[in-house]
Amino acid sequence: MRTLNDVNRIVVKVGTTSLTDGGQISESKIKLLVDDIASVREKGYEVILVSSGAIAAGAGDLNMKRDCLTIPQKQALAAVGQTLLMNEYRKQFAKKGIKVGQMLLTEDDVKNRKRFLNARNTFNALLQMKVLPIVNENDSVVVSEIKIGDNDTLSAHVVSVTDSQLLILLSDVDGFYWDLSNSKPVELINKITNEIMERAGGTGSTLGSGGMLTKIRAADMIIKCGEKMIIARGSERNIIGRIIAGENIGTLFVGDNKKMPSRKKWLAISKAKGTIIIDDGACLALIEGKKSLLPSGIAKIEGTFDVGSSVDICDLKGNIIAKGLSNYTDAELNMIKGKSTKEIEKIMGCKYMDEAVHRDNIIVF
Repeated sequence: MRTLNDVNRIVVKVGTTSLTDGGQISESKIKLLVDDIASVREKGYEVILVSSGAIAAGAGDLNMKRDCLTIPQKQALAAVGQTLLMNEYRKQFAKKGIKVGQMLLTEDDVKNRKRFLNARNTFNALLQMKVLPIVNENDSVVVSEIKIGDNDTLSAHVVSVTDSQLLILLSDVDGFYWDLSNSKPVELINKITNEIMERAGGTGSTLGSGGMLTKIRAADMIIKCGEKMIIARGSERNIIGRIIAGENIGTLFVGDNKKMPSRKKWLAISKAKGTIIIDDGACLALIEGKKSLLPSGIAKIEGTFDVGSSVDICDLKGNIIAKGLSNYTDAELNMIKGKSTKEIEKIMGCKYMDEAVHRDNIIVF
């Protein structure tokens, strides 16, 4: 039996295949999910639902195949399908006496700190009013969300926004398998390694935009935040309730990281705009000395970023050891890398700060 005693707020992400049947929204599948969530809420848990399926629902309603559709066509299908999906959720949850509210998020809503906090306040208000938040990407207007976005990653961000303790990814698979010939998935993973990433590589179904790789990336984000994630099969009856009860279902991802304050958690899973590669002395200062990153310790800059952008901080071997918010642009850091703080003003004509990345804005992994 698993121990999930510290869990009281849960994010449940359900994939397209767990909601549709023959390309149409499945009333029976949604009812199964709604019954499960309602039962868990009755036990005192708070639940946020991240739901895929809008584009598939729109395609089914308009009798269109998703193969070779343009981005505007997919966005149009999302606009049609989102209303169908929410209407079905509203109808089914109403039978349980549960009100629902829709939250449509974009990358900017989780990247921009002010919008991140605004989203958090809305989630908290909905939960205080006993309204079930149902979340999706704003697919009908944001191109990048369809091209490279996925709801596995979105759900990991929702965990951060809402300060939830557990993410449950309901899919058409039982969990993570090292070998598909095995009868059971891996029960516990404590760290996302390159080997796990390589094993997870592949595509998802024709209906969804995710696969095992997006789930493993979400797990990496969750582990870095010090929270838990489980991958399980969505078609199993009472799957969420059984997970909460401690049954060994699916694959549990949980690391050794301590729980982070909200701001650090936001930084840990923010999307890096570039990379700062540092020497061995700077690595030691960051990891053991808990120091800021000075320009003198920077060996190389990769990518294009602005002041305040999130950047990965890597050692000379390319291992990501930390993440932080840069005090300088990539061009400015290229000018002052390897230089002492005394030389910054002479080189640039001005000096914003002594530190390239201040300790208060660094997460060490």
